[in-house]
Parts: sequence; structure tokens; C-alpha cells
Amino acid sequence: MGCFCSKNARRTPGYEEPTVLAAETPFTVSEVEALYELFKKLSSSIIDDGLIHKEEFQFALFRNRNKRNLFADRIFDLFDLKRNGVIEFGEFVRSLGVFHPNAPEEDKISFTFRLYDLRHTGYIEREELKEMVLALLHESDLILSDEFVEQIVDKTFNDADSKGDGRIDPEEWKEFVSKNPSLIKNMTLPYLKDITLAFPSFVITSEVEQSEI
Repeated sequence: MGCFCSKNARRTPGYEEPTVLAAETPFTVSEVEALYELFKKLSSSIIDDGLIHKEEFQFALFRNRNKRNLFADRIFDLFDLKRNGVIEFGEFVRSLGVFHPNAPEEDKISFTFRLYDLRHTGYIEREELKEMVLALLHESDLILSDEFVEQIVDKTFNDADSKGDGRIDPEEWKEFVSKNPSLIKNMTLPYLKDITLAFPSFVITSEVEQSEI
């Protein structure tokens, strides 16, 4: 096969061998190699240092590096496994693995729980749920009245908080998701199954040019 692993190739910081990452994720070695091409593109889109910074991550997800977005921030934080403010290649592949169609549903449920647990307390509280609902509505350009938003939050929280103690624990969240599977629908990206074809063309048509028009 082509010389993806050329000895002269410049490795990004935190690079890990595709064979290692393939053994720990649902990806094959060739898929990990394709992901490395994607990673190199993303990690050099604003700051060319072989690491994905929050602005680069936000631009890749939402085509906007200036607008603050709680949803993008939370996903970035969960990808940043070392919690050092950047995403290395290994972190990128392991985190993306959760979105693979073959990843265990339990991993997807756990990821969404941590997404909503904004204050890292091990529970989802009503205010956290409301903040995420507002962020998702904002990202979808949906404008709802405050009263309707409160109704959505109240209904969701009361249904999920089966113990009635004012917070949602991982067990309650798992049970709630099992009754509302649409909550983790976005946790599966079908094209990750055919990643060698889908990437890196996925980002080759970078929107940088259009954004500068």
C-alpha cells in the first residue's frame, strides 16, 4: 500500500500508530490512516502545529470559529481526553470511535450523559439540561418562546428523573435514552463505516474560501 508511514513523514505531536488505535476502536488500520489525513487537515486549518485547537474544531463542525457555542465547546472538551486544551491524533480517533455505527450503544449513552453534565458532578441537573436545550435550539436556528422552552425542559427532566431527587444519574439517563432512542441518533455517523472513501474528501472542500468571500 502507499507509503502513509514513510520514515520521512512529519508526525504530528501525540501521533499514535494506526495498528494501536485500530485495536482499541471500531476502525480498521486503513480507516485510521484515512483519519490521520483528515486530522492533519483539521489541525493545520488555523494554527499549523499538528494539534486541533478549539477554533479549528468549531470551524470544522459549524463553519464558524468566532461564534461561541456551548454545544461545540462541550464536544471539544470530551474529545480533549488529556484536558490540556488541544486534541491530539489518538484522542481524535478514540473519541470519533464512539460515533462509529459499530460502537457499543452503552458508549454512546455515556458520551451524551457527559455532554449534558456541564459541571462534571456525575449528575445532570435541570439548569444544565436547560443550557444544552437552549444551545441546541440556537444551533438549529429555532426560535421558541421562553415558556415553551421551560415546558420542554420540565417534561424532559421530570421524565428522566425517575427517582425524583432533582437530578439525573447515569442509570436514570440510560433508562430514559432506552425509551427515547432519538436522543442518541446523532451519536452514530454512518459514513464512519466507509471512512476511506468518505475522508479526506469530507474536508478537502474546506469552506475557508467561501468564508472569505
